[in-house]
Amino acid sequence: MKPPAWLAGLLALTISASAAETPYYRVAVCDWMILKRQKIGAFQLAKDIGADGVEVDMGGLGDRHSFDNKLCDPAMRGQFLAKARELGLEISSIAMSAFYAQSFAEREGVDHMVQEAIETAKGMGVSVLYLPLGVRGDLVKHPELREAIVKRLQAAGRQAEAADVIIGIETSLDAKAESALLDEIGSHAVKSYFNFANALQNGRDICLELKALGRHRIVQIHATNSDGAWLQNDPQVDLPKIKATLKAMNWSGWLVIERSRDASQPREVVFNFKANAAYLKQIFGVEKPSTIRSQE
Repeated sequence: MKPPAWLAGLLALTISASAAETPYYRVAVCDWMILKRQKIGAFQLAKDIGADGVEVDMGGLGDRHSFDNKLCDPAMRGQFLAKARELGLEISSIAMSAFYAQSFAEREGVDHMVQEAIETAKGMGVSVLYLPLGVRGDLVKHPELREAIVKRLQAAGRQAEAADVIIGIETSLDAKAESALLDEIGSHAVKSYFNFANALQNGRDICLELKALGRHRIVQIHATNSDGAWLQNDPQVDLPKIKATLKAMNWSGWLVIERSRDASQPREVVFNFKANAAYLKQIFGVEKPSTIRSQE
């Protein structure tokens, strides 16, 4: 039964007003980096830190058939989603962080693992998955793995396309080479998950790399450097310049905190992540999504 015209109009205005209050840039934290990997307590901790959301991991892999994923259980997914709603948080993305150490090119059963991650994301209403190619999939050090990685990412792209989600990959390549890789994969459902640290550790300029990739290729950003100093104390990170670059590119989305922990207290989660979240929000502020639309 359709609502009367006056009520439909009121609902439309309410939805429009609500959307106008949505931040243009939002800040999330990785659950495994705040020591709450696939734990519901990650949401309260993220709230205490001052984040807007959580990047939820699929769990460890080791020698298992697939991830140690509690979120296969609909009841568990429901508890996570209820806690997020209660605290006013979102799930920015679903991560397959196990591939930091595992070989995406060589590990058996990758298609099943990707599908499980996609189904988990869909079950939680999340549209972005994070896939690092990691140490053993480093295409600078292991160019011989390129063909296998491309074929597997083409298959993953087809899986993602069918589910209407996006897989964001993190590579060790520079922006030009990563753009060529994405073009070779040839799927609109496989994009770049940009990481400040990858650029900085290889002597690259973050802003030039962002512009070379272009906004359509970037799905989300890990907005931290390697550990040692908070973002605000890191001479390598010019956050105001990065913001200006992203705004000029018309890019919006999640800025996800992974590291940038102070060397003197690396295990103090709130101490480190709260400082980085506050600085990201100080620089990026709250923007209106109607001002500049993202990833069209």
